Amino acid sequence: MLYLLLVVTIIVCALLGLIVLIQNPKGGGLSSNFSSSSQLMGVQKTGDFLEKGTWFLAIGVMVLALAINVVAKSGGASSDNSGMREQVEKASKPSTAAPVQQLPTTPATNQAAPKKP
Repeated sequence: MLYLLLVVTIIVCALLGLIVLIQNPKGGGLSSNFSSSSQLMGVQKTGDFLEKGTWFLAIGVMVLALAINVVAKSGGASSDNSGMREQVEKASKPSTAAPVQQLPTTPATNQAAPKKP
């Protein structure tokens, strides 16, 4: 699920970049190519289409970013890491099968240490 959202987000970002590059900030852009009398969409309609497409894709990128954040935090890719997670849990638990042997202790005696010359 997470990988699908990432792929869709990359495609939407690429489309948004293309639409922004098609537009001319001074109003020329793609709409300047439709200046003849036999226009298919008209100058104003082309600008409106590109502007609406820009807003739609920008909102889409924001929604997809939030969706990726939610899926990543909820553990959307937890099925891929289940084997690794089990190994970590096994390694973190102390084993009770092999107890650690303690060295035998001798009672302390009150012998005076030899004096140094």
